[in-house]
Amino acid sequence: MSYLELQNLTKHFTKRDGWLGNSTTTVKAVDDVSLSIEKGEILGLVGESGCGKSTLSRLVMQLLMPTSGSVVLEGERLADLPPNEIRKRRRDFQMIFQDPYASLNPRMTIFSTLAEAILTRRTELQSDRDGLETAVSELMERVGLDSRYLRKYPHEFSGGQRQRIAIARALGPEPKLILADEPVSALDVSIQSQILNLLAQLRDELNLTMIFISHDLSVVRYIADRIAVMDEGKIVEVGEADRVFDSPQSEVTKVLLSAIPQIR
Repeated sequence: MSYLELQNLTKHFTKRDGWLGNSTTTVKAVDDVSLSIEKGEILGLVGESGCGKSTLSRLVMQLLMPTSGSVVLEGERLADLPPNEIRKRRRDFQMIFQDPYASLNPRMTIFSTLAEAILTRRTELQSDRDGLETAVSELMERVGLDSRYLRKYPHEFSGGQRQRIAIARALGPEPKLILADEPVSALDVSIQSQILNLLAQLRDELNLTMIFISHDLSVVRYIADRIAVMDEGKIVEVGEADRVFDSPQSEVTKVLLSAIPQIR
């Protein structure tokens, strides 16, 4: 069995239409998606805006409940778990969001933010201030930040540094699965490659499994082992990254490839 399996995963939303809202339309945000992801693999999930990528990631994170289908992590069907067990299990899968500034609490120092994440797993550090500070410093250094800045607030950092802090927070609970939802699209091009290299390095060092979500195939090709292309809630193509890039099968993939700027 694969590390993560999405089995016929479906999520429908009901939208009210009409002048008085007396009619409804069903929107199929995720429509019968099945995927398998191996331990230590980076799967790139690509598609145009509105295709269902982010909804799919929230289904995996159990932030949304599916209309039908299952998310199976290490052989365990997550929908069968009671809420208190889901909260415990969520330490094993963490998310990195597109906008690091919006995802960080501006009233919390970096130390407080990372300490909170670490303590979800290492509760013994609650009574060991020195040990907790060491753990936070080591986490900062793992993502390439100087631990001297622990007492600063998010607004005192650049966009790239804030995304490193967001990555560190995701690593705090020692997860096995990372969902990265457009984690470099809000960053300057020069910073994007640094963050991509960091994520690839962390995958290798920590044996992480990762779903990397983007609308940009060139970014996904750089980091992903396999690519899944999504359109209108469905997976229209899955394959090894080089194969999808060099020999696309679906029209959607060809459109995405044609959107990549060409240097002449």
